[in-house]
Amino acid sequence: MAASGSFCVATTCIHGPDCGRGFIMRIGFIGVGNMGGPIAAHLVAAGHDLCVFDIDAQAVMGLVEGGATHGSSVSDVAQSAEVVFLSLPLPSDVENVVVGDAGVFSAMKPGGVVVDLSTSSPSLSRSLAAHAVEQELDFLDAPVSGGVYGARKGTLAVMVGGSEEAFGYVEPILEHFAAKVVRCGEVGAGNVVKAVNNMLAFIGMMGATEALLLGSKAGVEPSVLREVIEASSGASFVWSSGTRAILRDRLSPSFTNALACKDIGLAVELAEEVEVPLPMGRHTQQLLENYRDNGFAEEDILATVRALESEANFVVRGLAPDIQ
Repeated sequence: MAASGSFCVATTCIHGPDCGRGFIMRIGFIGVGNMGGPIAAHLVAAGHDLCVFDIDAQAVMGLVEGGATHGSSVSDVAQSAEVVFLSLPLPSDVENVVVGDAGVFSAMKPGGVVVDLSTSSPSLSRSLAAHAVEQELDFLDAPVSGGVYGARKGTLAVMVGGSEEAFGYVEPILEHFAAKVVRCGEVGAGNVVKAVNNMLAFIGMMGATEALLLGSKAGVEPSVLREVIEASSGASFVWSSGTRAILRDRLSPSFTNALACKDIGLAVELAEEVEVPLPMGRHTQQLLENYRDNGFAEEDILATVRALESEANFVVRGLAPDIQ
């Protein structure tokens, strides 16, 4: 990555392999909602010069109060940034923000790096990376896992696809809000791993919900059921965290069913592209889409337990409000 002053570009870097550690960088951040907001707050707290933009002007106010600058547009954020982060709901949002005359790619100076934290399509990431090269920019797909809680605590897992050079440049920045940062391969690999992870998680969530309801209605105390399974072959992070939320009846929207449908759709699309059968994945997709289309679109994915409770004539939510 070559450099101009403290600005590192895509071939050489005067700061060396640890670039970013201890340096104040000019960072742009587009999309500061449920996930992007807490992530951006960590970058402000780390002392970076952060400029933020969101179509919801209210979403940026807390960050501005903390020391960030409010950009007037996407191009305003990108034009002076060394690195631009994206945290957007849909792949189409990512594409719309980065391409075009008013997009990030057109506004950024050559040598900048665009880091897409959104859950997106691997093929789109590869396409955008090719566009980035034409503008003398680097593009990384870097979806995150850990939810809003992990974003707030700075304990996210980040799955990165892209060149080793660009990864080495932004890795120290990612470490401000992540407990685990892994380069998964070339561009697109991050979103491949995220699609696989989310599909597996959604399958597990649906299974955990059914298992909790079945065991509880069959007469086992939910706390006992949960304790035994956590020490048995059915144990998983999804079982532990999901059943805790249900038994506490703390199901305010954190990750909506509509977003879950989008994400598992990406996994199914990927499977079609590489010709891998997904019987469980497709069944879970159909199940989630049915919930989405029947009133659960903006509910948390675990709140779909209410539909099962209705059919079972048994309520499991709130049966152990103090469970840890």
